[in-house]
Amino acid sequence: MLDQYLIIHKSILPEYYEKVLEARRLLEDGKLKDVSQAVRRVGISRSTYYKYKDYILEPTDISGGRKAVLSMMLQHEPGVLSALLVKISQAHASVLTITQSLPIHDKASVTISLDISEMTINMSELVEELSKTAGVEQLRLLAVE
Repeated sequence: MLDQYLIIHKSILPEYYEKVLEARRLLEDGKLKDVSQAVRRVGISRSTYYKYKDYILEPTDISGGRKAVLSMMLQHEPGVLSALLVKISQAHASVLTITQSLPIHDKASVTISLDISEMTINMSELVEELSKTAGVEQLRLLAVE
């Protein structure tokens, strides 16, 4: 999964990439309540924000991470989440939080935050291993810090 990312100096990127990050920060910090306000403040369109918001990450420490956030869509079947947690434990990562939505059409959205400071494999390997788990339909690395 991480092999799909590049580290690029922001000076060569279009200005709106940084504005997407700025809008997301305004929302995450609670300084603004909705996307419309945030995009207006930074000077980009809502469509630009939604197009790029999940694909632009801001590393806070390039040398290595201590926390990670994963978002996934799971089939609502017994044992799927448990199998993921076993694999996370085997990699020596610790679960900090789990947020699960109510299942709709036998699928549930799950977000897991991890402490990866003691992990024995790299994040790319963990994401790949979790993605192979039966019942995992989508898995995305949202952030690493």
